[in-house]
Amino acid sequence: MYEDFFGFVEKPFSLTPDPKYLYKSESHANAFELLQYSVRRREGFVVVTGDIGTGKTTLCRALLEQIDRRTFTALVLNPFLSEDDLLKLILQDFGVVSREEMKAGRLNGVSKQELIDTLYDFLLGLLPLQASAVLIIDEAQNLPLQVLEQLRILSNLETDKEKLLQIIMVGQLNLQPLLRSPELKQLDQRVSIRYQLKPLTPEEMAAYISHRLHVAGGSHAVSFTPKALQYVHRYSGGVPRLINLVCDRSLLGAFSARTNKVTHDLVERAAETLDLQPMERSRFAWLRRRTPVVAGARASSSPVSYR
Repeated sequence: MYEDFFGFVEKPFSLTPDPKYLYKSESHANAFELLQYSVRRREGFVVVTGDIGTGKTTLCRALLEQIDRRTFTALVLNPFLSEDDLLKLILQDFGVVSREEMKAGRLNGVSKQELIDTLYDFLLGLLPLQASAVLIIDEAQNLPLQVLEQLRILSNLETDKEKLLQIIMVGQLNLQPLLRSPELKQLDQRVSIRYQLKPLTPEEMAAYISHRLHVAGGSHAVSFTPKALQYVHRYSGGVPRLINLVCDRSLLGAFSARTNKVTHDLVERAAETLDLQPMERSRFAWLRRRTPVVAGARASSSPVSYR
């Protein structure tokens, strides 16, 4: 609705996990580097956690874009799967079977052990090619215990020298206590890297907003005042998904008012329509320091977004 008015080529604050919008805050940059390192070193199990809306899915998408051609990838977005369905989905993503073959029922009646053996044969076949395989599971906190145990079994697929399958589990904060439960002790002991994503600081949030405006093509057509940025952080707590919601609604308000400057009044009205309350922690943080950056005045050079 407001895209033409501000000259955007697309919505700058969409909630879809588009990797080009990923802004690498300190926390997200560290997580991204750790994931790249773990893929290169075949670290086995890696766990990345973060609160709702902190950008975990976008981080996964960005990682997939950077993985080289000799690394086969499988991405599981739906954790509510049976053990057999998980194995079939992995084989499909790795290209062992096609979607058409799956629909035709090629794997119907195949036992779980046969599925594991098929996966093992595929992974062994990558060795002469100097290739590797990575499995990424999003929303991993929702995986049933029996499926988590199945993942532990898959982590046993290895040679004398290296793991054949690297598994990256991405989930909300309750994934960590889940893994530390007595039933999953063996799986938890296999985790070699753990990292928790943090919300954006006020300065990072200003750069994040500027980055998204720049990527969408309208960084010079609209700006957020310093006080407006304070209010965005106050209502979002630095959580990228909430930042997107507040900024999108604020731009709609600016469009209705036919102004290219987003003020704190517009942000406050936007937060009210979204039924958001000020977050005390971010409010006190803003009393300690002000953000000097006016979003839209300059754009970050590093690509990124959050979900």
